[in-house]
Amino acid sequence: MEANTSSTTRPDPFRLFDEKTQSGFGFGLGFLDGPEKPLPPPPPCVEVLPSQVSSDVEFNVEPVDLDGLTLLKGRVSTKEVFGLSNSDLIPGKYEGGLKLWEGSLDLVKTLNSEMQSGQLSLAGKRVLELGCGHGLPGIFACLKGACAVHFQDFNAEVLQCLTIPNVNANIQQNLSATDDNNSPEVRFFASDWNEAHQILPHVPADDSDTKNSQTVDEAAGYDILLMAETVYSVSTLPGLYKLVKKCLRSPHGVVYLAAKKYYFGVGGGSRRFISIVEKDGILAASLVAEVTDGSSNLREVWKLHFK
Repeated sequence: MEANTSSTTRPDPFRLFDEKTQSGFGFGLGFLDGPEKPLPPPPPCVEVLPSQVSSDVEFNVEPVDLDGLTLLKGRVSTKEVFGLSNSDLIPGKYEGGLKLWEGSLDLVKTLNSEMQSGQLSLAGKRVLELGCGHGLPGIFACLKGACAVHFQDFNAEVLQCLTIPNVNANIQQNLSATDDNNSPEVRFFASDWNEAHQILPHVPADDSDTKNSQTVDEAAGYDILLMAETVYSVSTLPGLYKLVKKCLRSPHGVVYLAAKKYYFGVGGGSRRFISIVEKDGILAASLVAEVTDGSSNLREVWKLHFK
């Protein structure tokens, strides 16, 4: 479902996690209901250059207010880009990257709160947004002093038609907030979870598990990983978690994950992913924010770091 950012609609309530987790459920991803089917081969891993932005698809922007922080939300037609209706998601072919999901907004708000409370600094950090779509969390990092921000999505078309234009529009809109002499390195990569490590530039070459490697180059990896609505599919969770461990800089790297607690019909969700994390025992997880609106499923933001 696409996040509603109309100025005439009251935004979803947001608060840092400071109360007992609620157990009420709402709607999940209805269009994904039913058993998961075997997926087609993933598209090839490629770096998409900013010069490869699509000029064949109409791109429009509108402002979205995130608790006083204004970013631009791009909009393109799924039918123009993929030949699909705007409500479609085809696992293994198109993973919903053209829609702005609620978790992306939740994540930006949490990052802003974490910075204001002194729990997070983005200055000089290497940041990777996995499953970026619009890229709003990564854009936030660009505007808050990150030295490098890399955007990854399943579909190269999403990067060409939406992510790159949206990054450009937001940076242009906020030029006064950035120093041209210290602008971040911004790059874009298309891949699935299982192969992304082959193309992402800051992933250590050592392919061994983090827990078994005491000689991992501490200069390698990303300082901060950002993920919004990436944990809906049970079958992809192990691959995603393995990628997180490959990408995260040891020993001080941090992951911020925003997602629905459960995605009904597909079995995924933040709690399912966190159970994998806890069973592995390499990363610690803490719940830092929750969002409820009374009509949709409980949404959460989690923070992960090395133990």
